[in-house]
Amino acid sequence: MKIFDIALKDMTRSFRSAFALVFMFGVPLLMTGMFYVMFGGPSKDKQTYSLPVTSVVVANLDHGDPGFDSVKAFLPAGTQARSMGEVVVSILQSKDMATVMQVSIVDSAEEARALVDDQNAGAAIIIPVDFSSRFSTLEGQASLELYKDPTLTIGPGIVQSVLAQIMDGMSAAKIAVNVTLKQTGSTDPELISLTMQKYLASLPSLNQQRSLIELHDVSAQKKSSSPILTIIAPIMGWLTIFYAFFTGASTAQTILKEDEEGTLPRLFTTPTPQSTILGGKFLAVGLTVFVQMVVLLVLGRLIFGIPWGALASVSLVTVGTIFAAATFGIFLNSLLKSTKQSGLVFGGLLTVMGMLAGIPIFASGSSSAGTFATVSLIEPVGWAVRGLLQGLKGSPLNEVLLTFLGLITWSIVLFVLGVLRFQKRYA
Repeated sequence: MKIFDIALKDMTRSFRSAFALVFMFGVPLLMTGMFYVMFGGPSKDKQTYSLPVTSVVVANLDHGDPGFDSVKAFLPAGTQARSMGEVVVSILQSKDMATVMQVSIVDSAEEARALVDDQNAGAAIIIPVDFSSRFSTLEGQASLELYKDPTLTIGPGIVQSVLAQIMDGMSAAKIAVNVTLKQTGSTDPELISLTMQKYLASLPSLNQQRSLIELHDVSAQKKSSSPILTIIAPIMGWLTIFYAFFTGASTAQTILKEDEEGTLPRLFTTPTPQSTILGGKFLAVGLTVFVQMVVLLVLGRLIFGIPWGALASVSLVTVGTIFAAATFGIFLNSLLKSTKQSGLVFGGLLTVMGMLAGIPIFASGSSSAGTFATVSLIEPVGWAVRGLLQGLKGSPLNEVLLTFLGLITWSIVLFVLGVLRFQKRYA
C-alpha cells in the first residue's frame, strides 16, 4: 500500500540522519548515564553491610533456688537448666544468637569486667547470686548487670536489647500472676502454676518455635529497591518521554520541509490521493516515535537495570505516549507557516512542557508534590510522565488505564485539529 511506502520512505530518511539518531537515542542515554554516575553508579567493590559479632562474657553467679523447680516444669521440654541464670545463658548461647554475639563463660564478675576493660570483650553480663530466688518469689525483683565497652555502640546495644526482652518477659510473667491473684482473690498454687505456664509458653525467649532475633537476607531483593535506581528510573523515563515528543515534532516537520522544497505539492499532483500522502507522513511520525520509545526502554533495562513495571502497564503507557507524541507533532507543525519558526517553537514550547512534566519527579520529596503532579496534567507530556511513574510504583492496572485514556483523549483532539488544519492548508 502506498501509505506504508510513504511512511517507510520518511522513516528511512529520519534514521539515516546521524544527528537525529544522536538526538533520539544518544542524548537520553548519555544524560541518564551522567545521573547514574553522579549518584554512585555500579560499583564492583560494593559490599553488603553485616552486623558485627560481639564478644560477650557471662559470669553466672546464680546459686539457684528451690522455688525454681516449680518454674522449670513450664520451660520447654529438654531444658537442663538448674537456675534462671542458666536459662538466660542457654538463650544467649542459642543458634539464633550466634550471628550477633559470641558468648563465653567466666567464673567471676571481676574477671568479666576486666576482659571488657582490656577490650578483649565487648560486653559482660553478670548474673547475681540471688537471681533465681528473686524471680521465684512474687515480691522479688530479679535484675542483671550489663558491663559494656563505651567505645562500642552497635554490638553492646544489641546485647542490651536482647537482655531487655528476656527480662521484660520474665517480669511480665510475674505481673500476670499478680494480676490474676488480685482479680480472683485466690492464692491457689494450681492457679498460679497455670497462669505461669500459659505466660511462659508464649514468650519468644522461652519458646523453641520462636526467636528473639530474626535476620533476613536482603541480597536477593529485586534491583528496584536500589536507592540509585529509585532516582535514575524516573529521570530516564522522563527523558525518554520528553525526547519522544521532540522526535514527534521534528519528524512531522518534514511535511513543512517538503512543502518548502516543492516535493509535497508535486506529490499532490500525482494520482495518489492527498489523504494517502498525509496519512503516510503521519504514520511515519508514529512509527518513528514507536521505535525510539521501545529502544530506549529496552536499553534502560539492559544498561541500567531499570524495572519499568508490569508488562501490561508499560505497554499501555508506551502506546499512549506514542500516540500523544505523534499527534502532538502533527498538531504543532500544523500551526507553523515555515520551518524557520520551528527552532523557536520546538526549543521554547517543548522545553517548558518537558520541565513542567518533570516537576513531580524532581519535587517528589516536597509537600507540594501532589499539587505539581496535578498541574502537570494540563499538557500531554505530564500525562505520559504520570503513567510511567505509575508503572514504576506498581500502581493497579485500572489507574494506569485511566492515564492511558487520558493520553488517547489528548491524541484524538490533537490529531483531529492537526489533520483539519493541514487539509485546509493543502485544499
